[in-house]
Amino acid sequence: MAAPKNQKAKPSPKKRAPFVFWTLFFIVVISLFFVNLQLIRSSVENSGLLDRLFHKTDAGTTGEGAGDLTEAPAAPEAPDTTGIAGEPAAPELPPEEPPADAPEEPPQIVAVPEPKPAAQPVTPPSPGPGRTRTLYFIRVDEDGALLRTPVTRTTAASGSPLTEVLRFLLQGPSAEENRRNPGLRSLIPQGTRLLRAEVRGSTAYISFSEEFQFNTFGAEGYMGQLWQIIWTVTEFPNITDVQILIEGNRVDFLGERIPIGSPLSRNSRF
Repeated sequence: MAAPKNQKAKPSPKKRAPFVFWTLFFIVVISLFFVNLQLIRSSVENSGLLDRLFHKTDAGTTGEGAGDLTEAPAAPEAPDTTGIAGEPAAPELPPEEPPADAPEEPPQIVAVPEPKPAAQPVTPPSPGPGRTRTLYFIRVDEDGALLRTPVTRTTAASGSPLTEVLRFLLQGPSAEENRRNPGLRSLIPQGTRLLRAEVRGSTAYISFSEEFQFNTFGAEGYMGQLWQIIWTVTEFPNITDVQILIEGNRVDFLGERIPIGSPLSRNSRF
């Protein structure tokens, strides 16, 4: 049966096979290109091919060194002549030269500090001025009479002047005092020690060791040792009499008949 005239004839399978093949081929190639596009770009950038192609030197364009792909060295940058906020910087001015007739400036004088003097050794303060004290000793005249003899002695300032004077008195006269007053001596018994001395009102209470009550010169020796104590102590203006104590105790008599149980003054009679 014959086909109708208005119906087109379909191509045969043999004719469609090449078309399908090339269509699939181009699709595969394009797909591979887009897949590897990033890899190709990185390879080109790393190889520097684009820089050599698009950054040729001026010499190559004018015919000098044609075909030389080596990049010419960059020209040095011009110095920045702009100031703050893009304003041109002020030109540098040469230093001013002084006029020819200007007077010369005097040279500057630098003050050199004087060396400090060496530290002087510290001298310890000297003791205060001494005080002149009057002590009484005994001198025997040609007739054997006992004479009260005052001597002056300069002593250092002390916080206990009464104690100091009594200790000097117990030591006896010095060699210089003996030279000026031949025969000067102390009748206070040897070995006598001062135990205590204090002032109450106008009375001085003086305690001696027990040696004070044994005098080898008898009654005159006892009177002589008492005179030495009474007259030396009452040289102080605030003391008028003296109470003698033995080992801190009040004793009625010294020796056999010299009363010492009450305070004694310069006017006392033995």
